[in-house]
Amino acid sequence: MKSKGVYLLVAVLLGTISGSGGMLAVEAQSLKGTANDSQTALRTWTADNGNGTFSNPLFFDEFSDPDLIRVGEDYYLTGTTMHTFPGLPVMHSKDLVNWKLLSYACEKLDFGPAFRLENGKSIYGQGIWAPSFRYHKGTFYIFTNVNGRKTQLFQATDPAGPWKHTELKRSFHDLSVLFDDDGKVYVIWGYRDIHQAQLNQQLDDIVAGSERVIIPKNAGMGEGSHFYKINGKYFITSAWFSGPMRMPCARADKPEGPYEVNRAISGDETFGVATGAMHQGGIVSTPKGEWWGFSMMDYNSVGRLTCLSPVTWQDGWPYFGLPGNLGRTPRIWKKPDTGHVSSPSNPYQRSDAFTGPRLANVWQWNHVPVDARWSLTARPGCLRLSSLPASDFWNARNTLTQRTIGPESTATVELDPAGLQEGDVAGLALLNSPYAWIGIRRTAEGLFLEQFDQRTRKSAKNVFPGGRVWLRAQCDFQTQKARFSAGTDGKKIQVLGDEFKMVFQLRTFQGVRFTLFNFNTGGKAGGDADFAHFAIDEPHPRGLTRPIPEGHVIRLQNLAGGTVLALKEDKLVGVPATDPLAGTAAARFKVLGRPLGRVTLQSMADNRVVSVTGMGAESRVALESPRDDDSQLFQWTEMPRGDLLLLSLTSHRYLQINPDGSVSARALGAQSQRQNGVSFIWDEVK
Repeated sequence: MKSKGVYLLVAVLLGTISGSGGMLAVEAQSLKGTANDSQTALRTWTADNGNGTFSNPLFFDEFSDPDLIRVGEDYYLTGTTMHTFPGLPVMHSKDLVNWKLLSYACEKLDFGPAFRLENGKSIYGQGIWAPSFRYHKGTFYIFTNVNGRKTQLFQATDPAGPWKHTELKRSFHDLSVLFDDDGKVYVIWGYRDIHQAQLNQQLDDIVAGSERVIIPKNAGMGEGSHFYKINGKYFITSAWFSGPMRMPCARADKPEGPYEVNRAISGDETFGVATGAMHQGGIVSTPKGEWWGFSMMDYNSVGRLTCLSPVTWQDGWPYFGLPGNLGRTPRIWKKPDTGHVSSPSNPYQRSDAFTGPRLANVWQWNHVPVDARWSLTARPGCLRLSSLPASDFWNARNTLTQRTIGPESTATVELDPAGLQEGDVAGLALLNSPYAWIGIRRTAEGLFLEQFDQRTRKSAKNVFPGGRVWLRAQCDFQTQKARFSAGTDGKKIQVLGDEFKMVFQLRTFQGVRFTLFNFNTGGKAGGDADFAHFAIDEPHPRGLTRPIPEGHVIRLQNLAGGTVLALKEDKLVGVPATDPLAGTAAARFKVLGRPLGRVTLQSMADNRVVSVTGMGAESRVALESPRDDDSQLFQWTEMPRGDLLLLSLTSHRYLQINPDGSVSARALGAQSQRQNGVSFIWDEVK
């Protein structure tokens, strides 16, 4: 694997497994570098494709339970942060695609030993979740759930902070708040049965006698509600599992109802990922009258991601998707028309040289930290973690985390273990359940380089001679596998231990996280671990997307049966790859580039182009003479696993080779098995 960035690894396997720890020698270019290198900053996932389109997800790292609002021409976004602090990130955007992290509304939340990982207690998978973001008369509000507590409220007149924190007198599960035009403030909450009440003017309790159930349990709604008033009507979106995850919606003429329920304004969209399913989100408008949907999507062990969807209003319902394909979100589509053009960007500084005065904005502590036991000033250019007693990594305090990034990402950090004391274990981990780590352990016998896998309980260990060590964790979220490695001279790195199988689970309700740690197994506070030059490398910052081969000739082979798209007897068909036609001009198409990442496919057999007439299920496909309209345009859409889908701008559905070999443009979207005839691989033909 070639991995560019700060560390510019070009790994070539040299030897065989050797030593008690099973280390595999790998040569590499220098591990040394500057963590804030500008090239690395640019080599990260951005949703903006730079051609007027965007690709989902907005961020290829966890951002779950999103809530998004518009204030004038500005958009603001927050989401769930569970047990990590600071919490409740506040994002800002002008175009709904490129976002900047302004602040965290909650610096820390300390409600006792469990929040501090003390006395064997924790808030893993709890803490802050499902926030409701609102703005009213100059004030921003974030209401949020916290397990075992009443609903929490954060307020600010500037979204960059400071934020004021108070606690309500009630707890509202998966709440959403609506400031109505008549001055009343409503809160809705619940799990399948949706409750509603009016909040008092202090926003700390409900008005006596105002609580009611507005939607009964079996009406088809779920949880994660978002409450809106649009053109005089009241709308509630929610999420519910019914086979795949889906997003139902309810509407009424009055806030108390009665409500009519549409069981799916969005559903079944997975972008071809087995664990993927879009759910739990809401809608937002632009000043120019466009409507856009946002929701989260389960995506393997990287976590739950946020996606953006065009909204089509039909029969008074806000469907995610395009008119001919309601409920299905395109992975690639034109950017929203917000009146602003922003350059491709990413909200986080992922790499960190630890030069202070603050940590990079992506870092979050696992539970509430002990501020006296970490420092950016004790040693210039280093993060110092001073160990506290813990039975294992899971219970270690002052562990510093950041999100991993898909589809592949690698973290590398330099560790000086000279300050470790007996019983200390320090290093680089993948925080999850199960977890795994690589690091240095100091015992009475000396220092040991160790890699530990909680799932298998295996520990690979070698004697460590001392000095600095470079630690690396490499994650592939397509295969769900990770490897750990280490180097001792800044030039050579060696794999240590077995592959680690990554999973998504509901114990933490988070994806895998890169983590720096130092804990002491001897029941006491120990010594110091000094970390330097933390760097993130994304070997495929655009995913598996390749440039559109404009002006080139390609062949399209379907993943369902391996059939090849070809012209046969004046019709487009799928022919076996062994068919003589598959090697002729009949199976070759020139890609004519069009604006907004769209293409026209021209047959090399007779120069006609692939055309689609009719919308949705009524569409048909043929080869026709070139003309300048949408019937001959396809949105070139490469999926997370690298396969190509061709979205017709006429039918709003996908080009498909059917089991009988016929070709249509009626497919709703991709399947995780990629066997429904819409997934192609393309090769350039010289």
